[in-house]
Amino acid sequence: MHYKSDELSIHKLMVGYCMVENVKELLKLHKDITHEVYLDNENSSFVPQEILEVMLPYWNKKAYGNPTLTHKPGWEAFETIMNASGKISRYMGAKNLEELTFTPGETEANNTAIQGAAFLQKDKGKKIVISEIEPINILQTVELMSKFGFSTTKIPVNSEGFINLEKLNKAIDNETILVSIASINSEIGTIQPIKEAVDIVKAKNPQTLFHTDASDAYGRIPLNVQNLGVDMATVSSFKIQGPRGMGALYVKDGINLERIIEGSIGTQKLWPGIENTPLIVGFTKASELAFENFDANTSKMRRLRDKLANGIFDELTDLRFNGPKGDKRSPDNANISILRAEGEALTIELSLSGVYVSSGSACSRRLLQPSHVLLAIGRIFEEAHGSILMKTTRYHTEDDISYVLSVLPTAVNRIRGIVGSTGVH
Repeated sequence: MHYKSDELSIHKLMVGYCMVENVKELLKLHKDITHEVYLDNENSSFVPQEILEVMLPYWNKKAYGNPTLTHKPGWEAFETIMNASGKISRYMGAKNLEELTFTPGETEANNTAIQGAAFLQKDKGKKIVISEIEPINILQTVELMSKFGFSTTKIPVNSEGFINLEKLNKAIDNETILVSIASINSEIGTIQPIKEAVDIVKAKNPQTLFHTDASDAYGRIPLNVQNLGVDMATVSSFKIQGPRGMGALYVKDGINLERIIEGSIGTQKLWPGIENTPLIVGFTKASELAFENFDANTSKMRRLRDKLANGIFDELTDLRFNGPKGDKRSPDNANISILRAEGEALTIELSLSGVYVSSGSACSRRLLQPSHVLLAIGRIFEEAHGSILMKTTRYHTEDDISYVLSVLPTAVNRIRGIVGSTGVH
């Protein structure tokens, strides 16, 4: 299924697809799709029926009250939230449920960790250390902190995205109050040596706090915050097919943070306001489904991911596999640069066949900027712009991957045919 050049040009798709009238035209072109495969789980995810059904009663039948109030709906909400905190804390390897704070998402949790730690420790020092491939919300938060006199040191990575531990060691000094390094890079799947990094940081300055965004580790690799030795860790609901708008921040017992927003305090001191009980329930159910059959789930993700990546390399040439291979890569992540095929055009072409992927840097894609992660590992602009990111889940099937492999080479060749022989070789 392809659009005709006189219906909607590549230029119009690339430049104006975010305009309402063009979106309507694009949606009309999808009306004959018979098979859909959603692989854009980096940016959002569907909520499976089994999770949705668990959530529904909490909007209007039970636990819909404010958990701080003394009546049945309030007590039900309080009990529900405490049970959820206990379960997710155990899945993270936390010591107790009081170490967990629910937030509206990964972004809010990361902001709470970085801003909260920095502002409370500003008298001890004003140096923050991160890797150069941290998520956009981390990069933007530390940039914001520069307005308050904090400085940031970015640790470089190698061609597979692994942080340079020697340079991390050199960066830590008496002024360093916080280090934040993601457990798994969300774009290229690199599993960072967090335990080694924590040991290095604590040996140089025991007072330095260590935060990790573990959103892409939660439900994919074994995660135990106590064993890692981190002071703070972020997890996200939609990254494991839970509802959007829900995340959580682990803060080690004894670590204090300054609250970054104000309001009425509910069951948790770091994030004010009435807790979103239905979303917390959905996040908890998604966690249960991810961890109860953890080995089977991750094995399936890995098998389907490998079938997908290997199949693409079998059918096409002029490709670059981004990030490491094997056990040092997240089991769900496939990121491939396809030379001579602009990523945005390819996502549109694939969408018209019912295959949904993302391109370049997911968080900045509407700006058509190359991924800062891919540039950091040495990819040139053309390679970064031609990248596609795909993530498998426990809900995908062999038939889904076979379908993707049946349409993706055709889509790539069509795009390459349009741009001709120009581009990277």
